[in-house]
This record gives sequence, structure tokens and C-alpha cells, in this order.
Amino acid sequence: MSDQRDLRNEIIDAALALDSEVGWPHIHLHLIADRLGISLADVRRCFIDLDAVADAWIERAVHDMLTARQEPGFDDLPERERLEASLNRWLDALAGRRSTVRAILQYKLRPAHIHHQAALVVALSRTVQWWREAAVLTATGRGREREEVVLTGIFGTTVLTWLFDSTDGQERTRHFLHRRLQSRPTRRLWPASI
Repeated sequence: MSDQRDLRNEIIDAALALDSEVGWPHIHLHLIADRLGISLADVRRCFIDLDAVADAWIERAVHDMLTARQEPGFDDLPERERLEASLNRWLDALAGRRSTVRAILQYKLRPAHIHHQAALVVALSRTVQWWREAAVLTATGRGREREEVVLTGIFGTTVLTWLFDSTDGQERTRHFLHRRLQSRPTRRLWPASI
């Protein structure tokens, strides 16, 4: 199992190296196989297609988001501060490759790629669920449903802002996220001040 996990990571890293050289739209699985000296069958055992490689790379950012809780005092922060800190971790993990994320999303959103668009909706929902977990949110029932709707909107608009943010340290995105977490819907859900 560990060997498979190691090979998956090597494939992701090779894809990112190729991205730096030729750009994501020009990557092919056979180029990754050649770079690693493995067969296409080896690549396929780990990933069904290049889109799955992209998804696995973005999942690394989810892992980084989940590490926010390891910061001392994190659990003592108000909900909105925990949400802000954890989503900033996710954004920071991908910040060095913003153009790659744009290329991946452009590919997924092509009109002929309905299957990728459907998967993108599922991935968005899962990421928002992990964001809730990272921020240690505990609502259930209708309260949880309201949180999910509000957080999905915040996540989507924040990512759109981040995709085109050229400010140092993603300051524009950070300010945008902070403002969104101060909005009326979030103050109703989590009244503690931030």
C-alpha cells in the first residue's frame, strides 16, 4: 500500500514539474510515465486520468487546511476566526501555482466536460465539509444545512477572487474572505466577534 501511495505522490510531483516546464494544458500521462521511467499501466493503476492527478494534487491543500487546528489556541478561537485561518491555509498551499489551478478549472469547465463539472460539484461539497471539520464546527440538522449553504458561497467567491489576486501575500483575497465572514449571514450563524 505504501508503494502505491509513494508512486501516486511521484506521479503528482512529476505532473507539477512538467507544469513548470510546459504548462498544465500540455501535460500528457505518457510524459509523466516517461519522466518517471514507468509504464502507462503503472500510471493508470494510480490515476484514471490527468484530471484525477489534478484532483489528488488539490487534495494536498485540503490536508494543509486540516493542519490549522494544530496551532496552539486554535480551538479557543471564535468560529469565524477558525474558518478564516483554515481556508487561508488551503489557499496558501496552492498559492504558488494559481495559474495551474486556473488551467485545471478551465479544463473542467469546458462545455463538453459535463462529467468533470459534476465531479467538481461533488469535490466542492466535500471540500466545504472538510472546511467545516477544520474549523471545528458542530452544528447539526438545519443549522448545519444553513452553514453549508453559506460556506459554499463564501468558498466559491473567495476562490474566484484568489484565482486572479496578484497582491503580495494574497492580501486582496484575505481581505475579501475576512469581509465575507463579517457579512450578515455569517454573523447570524456565528455571532461571536472576529
